[in-house]
Amino acid sequence: MSNHRSVGVQDRLVVPAGPGHRSSRRAAAASPPPPPRPPEEPRGHRGGGGGRRKLSGMAWASIAVTGLMVAGSLTGYTVYRSAFSKIKTEDVDSKIVNRRPVNATGALNVLIVGSDTRHGDGNAKYGKIDSMRDSGKRTDTMILMHISPARDKATLVSFPRDSMVEIPRCEKDGQPGVIMPPTRGMINSAYNTGGIACTITTIESLTDIHIDHHVEIDFNGFKSIVDALGGIEICLANPVDDRKSKLKLPAGRSTLNGEQALGYVRLRAYGNGSDLQRIKRQQIFASQVVKKVTSGGVLTNPTELISLINAAASSVTMDKELANNTTKLLEIAQSAKSLTASKVQFYTVPVLDDPQDKNRVIWNTATAPALFSAIKNDTQLPDPAPSTTVKKVVPKVQQVKVQVINGTTTVGRAGEVAKQLSDLGFQVVGTGNALTAAGTSQPTTKLLYGKRDTAGPDYADVLAGKLSGTKRAATKGKVKVVNPAPFTGGGAATQTVSDTGADAAPVIQLLIGDDFTGVRTEIPDGIKETAIKADTKNICS
Repeated sequence: MSNHRSVGVQDRLVVPAGPGHRSSRRAAAASPPPPPRPPEEPRGHRGGGGGRRKLSGMAWASIAVTGLMVAGSLTGYTVYRSAFSKIKTEDVDSKIVNRRPVNATGALNVLIVGSDTRHGDGNAKYGKIDSMRDSGKRTDTMILMHISPARDKATLVSFPRDSMVEIPRCEKDGQPGVIMPPTRGMINSAYNTGGIACTITTIESLTDIHIDHHVEIDFNGFKSIVDALGGIEICLANPVDDRKSKLKLPAGRSTLNGEQALGYVRLRAYGNGSDLQRIKRQQIFASQVVKKVTSGGVLTNPTELISLINAAASSVTMDKELANNTTKLLEIAQSAKSLTASKVQFYTVPVLDDPQDKNRVIWNTATAPALFSAIKNDTQLPDPAPSTTVKKVVPKVQQVKVQVINGTTTVGRAGEVAKQLSDLGFQVVGTGNALTAAGTSQPTTKLLYGKRDTAGPDYADVLAGKLSGTKRAATKGKVKVVNPAPFTGGGAATQTVSDTGADAAPVIQLLIGDDFTGVRTEIPDGIKETAIKADTKNICS
């Protein structure tokens, strides 16, 4: 058996690729070709088409799959074990033909991959099974999850799918004993030809990090996990209406269900269209998953946890050693409970443009080995730099939907205020009444939004800025409206109260109380132009 590790780590990082052209990316974006056989298909890190095969990040929502699916309490042990039994297993150790590195630190290294297989419930609708592509199985997502020896910190490293690397000799997937020679190609082609065993041995050979366990998840499993968590909140700087990813969302905050989340992590036609920018969005998405899991009580609520495990189990595959080792599962369970979002960090293998093909990347030999060494030896990594791609999105007045509710005994107050707000550009969707239980006026004016409207505060803040007096903070929870009616008296089109749908902005209730001081008057531009401040510098006139 040859020892491929006689080659230095840095020597294996940079691999030349065949020629390519920028025009091919533009052509792919305009008219995506049928899925070609790997590794030749162009999938640039700067742009390109986003065909139905583009999973790219689907496994990000399962960044804690290993922890989440096993993070049960010791009580109800039999119930959890029953749920675990639904997880599919695969024996990979016997399929790895190369010498493997040693894990001497006691840390836990788990490789998480997203499979775009069309087999399995709910997966076929994302594309036909192509026998030319080994039954349609491919991975565009590979994340190494490193859990510290003390199980109190987690580091997740993403491997860009367009990386040109050296793939060592591997056993051909589905053909025991058939050994493929070493080759150069895109890193995700290892999974297509040699399955998860070849993917593991490729990453081990490139990083010198021992992979202890692996988790594979398909389309349906990803969606089920997101739905079981009650959705994940994201924030967009710009609206999205992309047919290829089947995603339509407004700018600002949105809580995505499983189907929407799948479209989001597959989204290509957004921003500069690069794969690296998409990885950054996926990392932000993953951070929201971590926050929800570690702060939302999922790990300590047996009912929610069992629901999560059952939702994902049938769509997840693990190595037998992990899936069948109850002691290991409980060990991860206990560590997952103590893990906080602040102790989970995300990194991407640093890359450079491939000088031979701008559609591909090569790993940066000046910095990538240091990242791998830190993971292998469990040394402290620097904190990630603050993100410069995320900014708070302030909704425009025209995007804010308002239901004006008269909480006073003054007749006609709601209609009067509704007209004023409509003239300012707000979408007044309706009016109504809501006195106190005693039939008296509400003492306080309130801005209210639905309990599930995560973007509610942002939209309510725009409305609060147009009301006279001290700026009011929004409150979660709406009031029951008496005599609700559509608003027809303003410039905005007649609308009914409806805040459902993936791309719908939340409806903000303005409950008028006795302390209401009115709507701010907008000064016409003609008047503004006549004004001069006393501290204005002397100008020629």
